[in-house]
Amino acid sequence: MQHSIQINSKAIGQGLPVYVIAEIGINHNGDIDIAKKLMDVAAQSGCDAVKFQKRTPEICVPEEQKSIPRETPWGLMTYFEYKKRIEFGESEFNEIHKYAMTLGIDWFASPWDIPSVDFLESFKTPCHKIASACLTDSELLAAINKTGKPTIISTGMSSLEEIDKAVKILADVPLAIAQSTSTYPCENSELNLRAIATLGNRYGIPAGYSGHERGVQATIAAVALGATFIERHITLDRSMWGTDHSASLEPAGLERLVRDIRIVELALGDGAKRVYDSEIPIRAKLRRVI
Repeated sequence: MQHSIQINSKAIGQGLPVYVIAEIGINHNGDIDIAKKLMDVAAQSGCDAVKFQKRTPEICVPEEQKSIPRETPWGLMTYFEYKKRIEFGESEFNEIHKYAMTLGIDWFASPWDIPSVDFLESFKTPCHKIASACLTDSELLAAINKTGKPTIISTGMSSLEEIDKAVKILADVPLAIAQSTSTYPCENSELNLRAIATLGNRYGIPAGYSGHERGVQATIAAVALGATFIERHITLDRSMWGTDHSASLEPAGLERLVRDIRIVELALGDGAKRVYDSEIPIRAKLRRVI
């Protein structure tokens, strides 16, 4: 049983502070200034990490979708041109790397193809994240396994059999696993927070929650149910153009979420029943039989 994994200076596991990941993903809309503003929001809210996505569009965009026209803030372009337009390269990730060090926050990304694994390895990111969409990509998982890096996997739209296979391929890396449902935004009735314990018990590794719902209540409940890490998408404004903004938390919501997570984990305690010092004078006053 793998009780914890280490990401830079912080460990993820039961009884440890919840590791909070702000998923920027592609909500930067291809603009490094927006990315930095989102990193500021995450750091100021008390998040432990920011996460991005990294793709090679030539590989990741299916051939039948490349020429589909799409309306964008930059005009009408093909879907392939759009994916190229919003993809960060070496220059942008160099800025992200330096800015994260300035803020004192971890950064990593979800690679969607093998060249992107090599790209992220060049930055010595502290871990990898496997997106739900990539969980059945055996070649990608094998490449990540070769890195030996701590790896977090999301399990949206995945059966237990598919997750079993992924975990087997990732046998050589420290693993953590997230309950997730891949609808954006997700209805509360499909969040299935009790699956956090199911996954943790089945694989004997730290289990957490990657949420796409509106609001913060369910994510806070996930912490009460034992989530060792939390991931939520963030945005500057949910009305911004892009596919993930509507399922993301705005700055005020992220700040409330982190605040309430810290309150809940403090309130959970260690499970040992005891009489607190603060109760002793109350007991002396109110107990009818000593």
